[in-house]
Order: sequence, then structure tokens, then C-alpha cells
Amino acid sequence: MPDEEKLTKAVAISYQQGHAPKISAKGESALAEEIIALAQESGVYIHQDEHLCDFLQRLEVGDEIPKELYLVIAELIAFVYVLDGKFPEKWNNMHQKIMEEI
Repeated sequence: MPDEEKLTKAVAISYQQGHAPKISAKGESALAEEIIALAQESGVYIHQDEHLCDFLQRLEVGDEIPKELYLVIAELIAFVYVLDGKFPEKWNNMHQKIMEEI
């Protein structure tokens, strides 16, 4: 299937500290485009990974992320925290040293 004919898919994940991440929305075609547009309008970070999306599409809204994906999802959540300028307390010294060198 040529790239321009690929179906647009989207999966939204929500996370509350102390709980497993959950599927909060998912869709294909027009619904996926609406999920993406709402995320962009709200300033939500978007990660594009066709294989991860395909796997997550198999889950239902409200389902927790399977333990096998915890590491991948944790890395994405941690990266978003860093993009937002949030660092664990132990990182403050390291972050401060990096900022001083820049």
C-alpha cells in the first residue's frame, strides 16, 4: 500500500502517578485525525511509532498498558517530563551542571 493510502491511526495514553498508564482514546481515519488535532491544540506531545500504535490499537479504551510495554511507555513519559523541564530531585545537580556548561 503506498504511503499516501495508509490509514491514519492514533492512540492516546493517560498517566497518573502511581498507576499504570491507560488507553484514553483511540481511532482510525477521521477519528484519529481528530484525536491528533485535539492533542496538537492542547499542547500534548505526539510520538509517532507505527508499530507501537498498531499494538496499542488492539487494546480497548480504559485498558491498562501491558507490563511488556512498561519500559517503552516509561521512557516516553520520562522524555515528556524532560521536555516540560521537569526532572527528578536527584537530577537537579546534574541538570544544574549541564546548564552551567551551556
